[in-house]
Amino acid sequence: MDGFDADLPAHVERALAAFLGHAGQQIVRTEPSVAAGIDALSGFVLGGGKRIRPTFAWWGWRGAGGASAGPAAEGALQVVSSLELIQACALIHDDLIDSSDSRRGNPTVHVASAKLHADHGWLGSPATFGLASAVLVGDLALAWADDMFAEAPLPAATLAAARPAWRAMRTEVLAGQYLDVRTQAVGDASPEAALRIDRLKTAAYTVQRPLHLGAALAGAGEELITTLLEFGGEVGVAFQLRDDLLGVFGDPSVTGKPAGDDLREGKRTLLVALGLQLAAEQGDDAAAQVIADAIGATDLAGAAVDRVREALTSVGAVAAVERRIDELTTSAADALERAHLAEPAPSALAELIRLATQRTS
Repeated sequence: MDGFDADLPAHVERALAAFLGHAGQQIVRTEPSVAAGIDALSGFVLGGGKRIRPTFAWWGWRGAGGASAGPAAEGALQVVSSLELIQACALIHDDLIDSSDSRRGNPTVHVASAKLHADHGWLGSPATFGLASAVLVGDLALAWADDMFAEAPLPAATLAAARPAWRAMRTEVLAGQYLDVRTQAVGDASPEAALRIDRLKTAAYTVQRPLHLGAALAGAGEELITTLLEFGGEVGVAFQLRDDLLGVFGDPSVTGKPAGDDLREGKRTLLVALGLQLAAEQGDDAAAQVIADAIGATDLAGAAVDRVREALTSVGAVAAVERRIDELTTSAADALERAHLAEPAPSALAELIRLATQRTS
């Protein structure tokens, strides 16, 4: 691999650091007190992450004929890197919605902001300040994502070609988040509901639209984009299903989140939905009760998590999710072959399929 292909995450990091280094300068000069919020955002964005969305977008660009280096590639790099700011918005708000205490092994933005308030002895509630700060820092990330996209050094026509993917992605991730919250609120534990969330909240946002975005930047036609969307849908759902398994069975020292977090947050994942469905079909009332009691149990820990793991395994839910991942992986590989992308994109995307579906964190 040559150009930016060889170490794409490092180049994404460079582009993000360059943008974040100047984006807040003017407002900080006007009002220095907002520097804490800007620092929180910069620290969050530059403090870790797999850079999955920029990576898929980059290989969409390369697969549709985009250059690996040079001025056009530098512009494309800025566009694909801006996806990390949308991701920051989504994660900061997601942590707030789910009342999560940690992210990537560190305190979440609302928790860290509440501690800042408490440490300084400011007026009012630290928790309320943390909540408000996280909302605003997440909003800033979304606003700056648009700025980073719009300021990319590419012809106006090139950016215009990518805007439909950009607009669709922003709407879909928020719609998916709303669907997730609503599904929890109404208590819909069906496998169908879980898959709708997976396709809208994860597949579209994590894989499909980034691929669409990158390919559109390179001038891809509708036929290629349609095939990439098919590929991305399968990979994206498989990615989420692996995430669901890790949420219950993952090692916290590797995932950076406490085991059982999805259960405590009341998430109706496909794993949980299948667990309830299979337990009912098998007449295993004990397993069904263990799984049902765990959903939304904020004090779930230790032996209780182990009991849920045993129940999900014994009724066959874990094996069913693994089979679904395998089926999606096979379907994705078929779509990738039919896309006839320019090299080395096919090899890189085949490796991304493996990493997305077989990861441990």
